[in-house]
Amino acid sequence: MADVLKISSVFVLTLLLLRKKLNIGYVMLIASALIALLYRMGPAGIFATAERAAMNGTTIKLLLALSLIRIFEIILREQKVLKSMMSSVKKFSSSRRVVIIAMPLLIGMLPSLGGAYFSAPMVKEATAGLEMSREEKAFINYWYRHPWEYILPLYPGILLAAAISGIPLYRLIAHNMTYAVVLLLTGFIFSMRRIKTADAPTAGTPGETKNGKKFEGLSFLPVAAVLLLVVAGRIELHYALLAVIVPLLLIYRYRPAEVVRITRYGFALEVIILIFGIMLFKEAMESSGAVKNLSVFFVSHGVPALPILCLLPLITGLLTGHTVGFVGGAFPLLISIAGGASIGHISFAFACGFIGVLLSPVHLCLVLTREYFKADLWGVYRKIIPASLVIFCSALIEYMVLR
Repeated sequence: MADVLKISSVFVLTLLLLRKKLNIGYVMLIASALIALLYRMGPAGIFATAERAAMNGTTIKLLLALSLIRIFEIILREQKVLKSMMSSVKKFSSSRRVVIIAMPLLIGMLPSLGGAYFSAPMVKEATAGLEMSREEKAFINYWYRHPWEYILPLYPGILLAAAISGIPLYRLIAHNMTYAVVLLLTGFIFSMRRIKTADAPTAGTPGETKNGKKFEGLSFLPVAAVLLLVVAGRIELHYALLAVIVPLLLIYRYRPAEVVRITRYGFALEVIILIFGIMLFKEAMESSGAVKNLSVFFVSHGVPALPILCLLPLITGLLTGHTVGFVGGAFPLLISIAGGASIGHISFAFACGFIGVLLSPVHLCLVLTREYFKADLWGVYRKIIPASLVIFCSALIEYMVLR
């Protein structure tokens, strides 16, 4: 019970500070300090935790990826490539809804840390002129990035779940397909209802040629190149971005002074604090034993299997904000509690764990999306929470059927 109270106090403080619109990086630093205090981590433990957070390969890759995404984004924005991309989509599609969700869905196929910051400018461009709040735009950018984590084997979470449980990957993907479809549908329900037929994008001008459309379609090449390098070439995102950014700098003839300017924009202090704060919080959670102790608490109090299958991955996902976090931290214990790994148990636990990730205030996609649109966190949650409940209900129904 002590661990539940401790983690609850950290979570409440985090939400309160975010409510005050304090930079998420600083919020995570404060939350990490509170964890160290509550769990009485000595100076040596605190230093070791901070060192692991700073020197962790994931931290470095995340910093590089996020900073390069910002550089990539500012190049595309300054050269009006993003505007050309959205214009092209509008001409090829008669549905404004398709135009709005196309970019988060496309960029969401990249298993990239910080990819939400990539698609946010495109969503902003696509929703220009619509009576839509910042919170609704933020929800669209955030929500439509995430159906892939349930079913796309490029994401490590589902691969790890299949490996730990011994369930064939194709079976897990097949059963998770329901959640991906429901996620897409709930996005329409909670964000697209007010878009009218009159808001549809205008078609190309009467005298426009096919060659004109093809030329404008070339604006997708930079994004397509990154996707191709990551998906087909299996190149890490920061390397792929660098391989595309350098030619863009040459093509658009950026002078050395301009290169320095956009590099400083990409590697801004706020980005460094953001990444370090989040990684320090995750390291502090693991080093303190908080996540592990919560698992022991549920087991020792004889909580039935179904609530554990739901709550353990959900809470772990909520605290870590990462799919691999709840799979690696909760699934081995869940399998031992359930007496084996059935497809019903694993699929339901995965659905609940990812709902926790979607709700997590430390989920980087949510953090970056909220920061970009300057949206009120609670306003975004007013859409995320009911949409997540719909996914949970579909997961519960599927679990009962599989039983």
